[in-house]
Amino acid sequence: MVPDPSFSFRPQDVLGPLDDVEAKHAPVLLYGRGDLDLLRETVRVAIVGSRRATELGLKRTAKLVRALVDAEVVVVSGLAAGIDHGAHTSAIQFGGRTIAVLGTPLERAYPKEHRELQERIGREHLLVSQWASGRDTGRGAFPARNRTMALLTQATVIVEANEGSGTMHQGWEALRLGRPLFVMASAFDKGMEWPLKLEEYGARRLETAADLLNILPLDPVDAF
Repeated sequence: MVPDPSFSFRPQDVLGPLDDVEAKHAPVLLYGRGDLDLLRETVRVAIVGSRRATELGLKRTAKLVRALVDAEVVVVSGLAAGIDHGAHTSAIQFGGRTIAVLGTPLERAYPKEHRELQERIGREHLLVSQWASGRDTGRGAFPARNRTMALLTQATVIVEANEGSGTMHQGWEALRLGRPLFVMASAFDKGMEWPLKLEEYGARRLETAADLLNILPLDPVDAF
Protein backbone atom coordinates (compact mmCIF):
# COMPACT_ATOMS: atom_id res chain seq x y z
CA MET A 1 0.00 0.00 0.00
CA VAL A 2 1.42 3.41 -1.01
CA PRO A 3 1.57 5.75 2.01
CA ASP A 4 -0.48 8.97 1.85
CA PRO A 5 1.98 11.82 1.16
CA SER A 6 -0.30 14.49 2.63
CA PHE A 7 0.22 16.18 6.00
CA SER A 8 -1.48 18.73 8.25
CA PHE A 9 -0.13 21.94 9.74
CA ARG A 10 -1.32 25.10 11.45
CA PRO A 11 -1.07 28.44 9.61
CA GLN A 12 1.18 29.81 12.36
CA ASP A 13 3.57 26.90 11.83
CA VAL A 14 4.65 28.47 8.55
CA LEU A 15 3.61 32.12 8.88
CA GLY A 16 4.65 32.72 12.46
CA PRO A 17 2.32 34.22 15.08
CA LEU A 18 -0.94 35.55 13.66
CA ASP A 19 -2.27 38.96 14.63
CA ASP A 20 -5.88 39.39 15.74
CA VAL A 21 -7.16 40.17 12.24
CA GLU A 22 -5.34 37.22 10.68
CA ALA A 23 -6.45 34.84 13.41
CA LYS A 24 -10.13 35.82 13.21
CA HIS A 25 -10.91 33.67 10.15
CA ALA A 26 -7.77 31.55 9.85
CA PRO A 27 -8.37 27.79 9.60
CA VAL A 28 -7.31 25.84 12.66
CA LEU A 29 -5.60 23.27 10.42
CA LEU A 30 -4.45 23.19 6.85
CA TYR A 31 -3.70 20.10 4.80
CA GLY A 32 -0.83 19.96 2.37
CA ARG A 33 0.90 17.79 -0.17
CA GLY A 34 4.30 18.64 -1.60
CA ASP A 35 7.03 21.05 -0.54
CA LEU A 36 5.92 22.90 2.61
CA ASP A 37 9.07 25.02 2.45
CA LEU A 38 7.30 27.03 -0.25
CA LEU A 39 5.35 28.61 2.62
CA ARG A 40 8.43 29.25 4.75
CA GLU A 41 10.60 32.34 4.29
CA THR A 42 9.47 32.88 0.69
CA VAL A 43 7.81 35.77 -1.09
CA ARG A 44 4.39 34.65 -2.35
CA VAL A 45 1.98 36.49 -4.63
CA ALA A 46 -1.55 35.35 -5.49
CA ILE A 47 -2.65 35.85 -9.09
CA VAL A 48 -6.38 35.42 -9.61
CA GLY A 49 -9.10 36.33 -12.07
CA SER A 50 -11.94 35.23 -14.26
CA ARG A 51 -12.67 31.59 -15.03
CA ARG A 52 -13.68 32.80 -18.50
CA ALA A 53 -10.34 34.40 -19.18
CA THR A 54 -9.73 36.35 -22.35
CA GLU A 55 -6.76 35.57 -24.57
CA LEU A 56 -5.29 38.96 -23.69
CA GLY A 57 -5.84 38.29 -19.98
CA LEU A 58 -3.93 35.01 -20.25
CA LYS A 59 -1.08 36.75 -22.08
CA ARG A 60 -0.89 39.40 -19.38
CA THR A 61 -0.92 36.69 -16.73
CA ALA A 62 1.98 34.87 -18.36
CA LYS A 63 3.97 38.09 -18.72
CA LEU A 64 3.51 38.96 -15.05
CA VAL A 65 4.28 35.42 -13.93
CA ARG A 66 7.52 35.45 -15.88
CA ALA A 67 8.60 38.61 -14.06
CA LEU A 68 7.70 37.03 -10.72
CA VAL A 69 9.57 33.83 -11.50
CA ASP A 70 12.64 35.83 -12.54
CA ALA A 71 12.49 37.50 -9.10
CA GLU A 72 12.12 34.08 -7.37
CA VAL A 73 8.60 34.87 -6.17
CA VAL A 74 6.31 31.89 -5.56
CA VAL A 75 3.14 32.11 -7.67
CA VAL A 76 -0.05 31.21 -5.79
CA SER A 77 -3.50 30.63 -7.25
CA GLY A 78 -6.67 28.58 -6.81
CA LEU A 79 -6.42 26.00 -9.62
CA ALA A 80 -9.68 27.20 -11.14
CA ALA A 81 -10.21 27.50 -14.89
CA GLY A 82 -9.03 30.61 -16.69
CA ILE A 83 -6.56 32.97 -15.02
CA ASP A 84 -5.76 30.57 -12.14
CA HIS A 85 -4.83 27.79 -14.55
CA GLY A 86 -2.75 30.23 -16.59
CA ALA A 87 -0.88 31.40 -13.49
CA HIS A 88 0.07 27.87 -12.40
CA THR A 89 1.03 26.60 -15.82
CA SER A 90 3.06 29.71 -16.64
CA ALA A 91 4.99 29.40 -13.37
CA ILE A 92 5.86 25.80 -14.22
CA GLN A 93 6.68 26.64 -17.83
CA PHE A 94 9.11 29.39 -16.77
CA GLY A 95 10.85 27.18 -14.20
CA GLY A 96 9.31 28.78 -11.11
CA ARG A 97 7.47 27.45 -8.08
CA THR A 98 3.72 27.48 -7.51
CA ILE A 99 1.20 26.78 -4.76
CA ALA A 100 -2.41 25.76 -5.46
CA VAL A 101 -4.89 26.58 -2.69
CA LEU A 102 -7.88 24.31 -3.26
CA GLY A 103 -11.59 24.68 -2.69
CA THR A 104 -11.84 20.91 -2.16
CA PRO A 105 -10.03 18.28 -0.07
CA LEU A 106 -6.66 17.27 -1.48
CA GLU A 107 -7.90 14.07 -3.10
CA ARG A 108 -10.59 15.83 -5.18
CA ALA A 109 -9.97 17.88 -8.31
CA TYR A 110 -12.21 20.75 -9.37
CA PRO A 111 -12.57 21.15 -12.23
CA LYS A 112 -11.90 17.51 -13.07
CA GLU A 113 -9.96 18.54 -16.15
CA HIS A 114 -7.24 19.92 -13.87
CA ARG A 115 -6.54 16.64 -12.07
CA GLU A 116 -3.28 16.00 -13.90
CA LEU A 117 -2.05 19.51 -13.15
CA GLN A 118 -3.15 19.17 -9.53
CA GLU A 119 -1.25 15.92 -9.15
CA ARG A 120 1.86 17.46 -10.69
CA ILE A 121 1.72 20.42 -8.33
CA GLY A 122 1.34 18.02 -5.41
CA ARG A 123 4.46 16.13 -6.50
CA GLU A 124 6.70 19.02 -7.52
CA HIS A 125 5.32 22.13 -5.81
CA LEU A 126 2.62 22.43 -3.10
CA LEU A 127 -1.11 21.84 -2.71
CA VAL A 128 -2.96 23.35 0.26
CA SER A 129 -6.53 22.77 1.43
CA GLN A 130 -8.41 23.66 4.58
CA TRP A 131 -10.72 20.65 4.27
CA ALA A 132 -9.89 17.23 5.64
CA SER A 133 -10.03 14.17 3.40
CA GLY A 134 -13.61 13.07 2.70
CA ARG A 135 -15.17 16.39 3.71
CA ASP A 136 -18.13 17.50 1.59
CA THR A 137 -17.81 21.06 0.35
CA GLY A 138 -20.23 23.36 -1.44
CA ARG A 139 -20.15 26.75 -3.13
CA GLY A 140 -19.16 28.45 0.12
CA ALA A 141 -15.86 26.59 0.06
CA PHE A 142 -14.46 28.81 -2.66
CA PRO A 143 -14.84 32.17 -0.87
CA ALA A 144 -13.28 30.48 2.16
CA ARG A 145 -10.46 29.22 -0.08
CA ASN A 146 -9.87 32.78 -1.27
CA ARG A 147 -9.72 34.01 2.33
CA THR A 148 -7.05 31.42 3.09
CA MET A 149 -5.12 32.26 -0.08
CA ALA A 150 -5.04 35.93 0.97
CA LEU A 151 -3.72 34.87 4.38
CA LEU A 152 -0.92 32.78 2.87
CA THR A 153 0.36 35.46 0.46
CA GLN A 154 2.04 38.82 0.84
CA ALA A 155 0.10 40.41 -2.05
CA THR A 156 -2.68 39.68 -4.54
CA VAL A 157 -3.11 40.63 -8.20
CA ILE A 158 -6.50 40.52 -9.94
CA VAL A 159 -5.91 40.23 -13.68
CA GLU A 160 -9.49 40.53 -14.96
CA ALA A 161 -12.97 39.69 -13.71
CA ASN A 162 -16.63 40.33 -14.37
CA GLU A 163 -19.00 42.14 -12.03
CA GLY A 164 -19.99 39.82 -9.21
CA SER A 165 -17.10 37.44 -9.81
CA GLY A 166 -15.97 35.26 -6.93
CA THR A 167 -12.55 36.81 -7.49
CA MET A 168 -13.81 39.80 -5.51
CA HIS A 169 -13.71 37.69 -2.32
CA GLN A 170 -9.96 37.41 -2.72
CA GLY A 171 -9.62 41.15 -3.19
CA TRP A 172 -11.69 42.10 -0.17
CA GLU A 173 -9.90 39.57 2.04
CA ALA A 174 -6.50 40.90 1.01
CA LEU A 175 -7.60 44.42 1.91
CA ARG A 176 -9.10 43.25 5.22
CA LEU A 177 -5.78 41.65 6.14
CA GLY A 178 -3.83 44.76 5.16
CA ARG A 179 -2.12 42.97 2.26
CA PRO A 180 -1.34 44.94 -0.91
CA LEU A 181 -4.00 44.38 -3.57
CA PHE A 182 -3.30 45.19 -7.21
CA VAL A 183 -5.75 45.28 -10.10
CA MET A 184 -4.28 45.23 -13.59
CA ALA A 185 -4.72 48.68 -15.12
CA SER A 186 -6.45 47.18 -18.16
CA ALA A 187 -9.37 46.09 -15.94
CA PHE A 188 -10.25 49.74 -15.40
CA ASP A 189 -10.90 50.18 -19.14
CA LYS A 190 -13.92 47.84 -19.21
CA GLY A 191 -16.43 50.30 -17.74
CA MET A 192 -17.12 48.08 -14.71
CA GLU A 193 -17.62 49.29 -11.16
CA TRP A 194 -15.66 46.67 -9.22
CA PRO A 195 -12.12 47.96 -9.99
CA LEU A 196 -13.11 51.47 -8.88
CA LYS A 197 -14.75 50.14 -5.72
CA LEU A 198 -11.66 48.17 -4.75
CA GLU A 199 -9.47 51.15 -5.58
CA GLU A 200 -11.61 53.31 -3.31
CA TYR A 201 -10.74 50.97 -0.44
CA GLY A 202 -7.04 50.77 -1.16
CA ALA A 203 -6.37 48.62 -4.22
CA ARG A 204 -3.61 49.85 -6.53
CA ARG A 205 -3.46 49.86 -10.32
CA LEU A 206 -0.84 47.53 -11.75
CA GLU A 207 0.78 49.26 -14.70
CA THR A 208 4.04 47.28 -14.69
CA ALA A 209 5.52 44.34 -12.83
CA ALA A 210 7.78 46.84 -11.06
CA ASP A 211 4.72 48.36 -9.35
CA LEU A 212 4.30 45.06 -7.52
CA LEU A 213 7.85 43.82 -7.16
CA ASN A 214 9.16 47.08 -5.75
CA ILE A 215 6.85 46.85 -2.72
CA LEU A 216 7.96 43.27 -1.95
CA PRO A 217 11.17 42.42 -0.02
CA LEU A 218 13.16 42.13 -3.26
CA ASP A 219 15.71 44.18 -5.15
CA PRO A 220 14.20 46.90 -7.37
CA VAL A 221 13.30 45.63 -10.83
CA ASP A 222 12.78 47.12 -14.26
CA ALA A 223 9.30 47.53 -15.70
CA PHE A 224 7.95 44.82 -17.97
